Amino acid sequence: MSDDVLSVIPTDPHWQPEETAADRAASIVEDLAPGLPDGVDVEFDVTWHDTLTVVDCGQNLEKIGCPHCGASIDIEWWADLLEAHGDDGFATLAVVVPCCGAATSLDVLDYDWPCGFARFEIAVWNPERLWFSDDELTVIGRALGHPVRQVRAHI
Repeated sequence: MSDDVLSVIPTDPHWQPEETAADRAASIVEDLAPGLPDGVDVEFDVTWHDTLTVVDCGQNLEKIGCPHCGASIDIEWWADLLEAHGDDGFATLAVVVPCCGAATSLDVLDYDWPCGFARFEIAVWNPERLWFSDDELTVIGRALGHPVRQVRAHI
């Protein structure tokens, strides 16, 4: 069985909220993704990561583009990178891309579907919606105390 996960993360991968702010934001996310009327509950995870952790889109990832030369980056390079870091996370997002050898950051690569990195995440498992609207993300970000973005994974 596969799962869909809609995650909300801060726009700054290093940023983490205070617990009260996280609780406020999580409450809003729970109100925006209540599940189905027939009683199917949606699961929510609120996580503070010790290191920079990838929040990827799983099987939704179609391609990765280089922000410097515009070339496509082999998804196998990405998969190998994720496997090399495993559960330890990333000490830095600095990377040299294989296409043109430019030094860049993993969080600025052009992911199709969105991917991100975070030390804080609110994850909604099997939500009954595709995405949060821009207005909803603004409300969540205000409650959290920092702007947010979203990543939708299919795993």
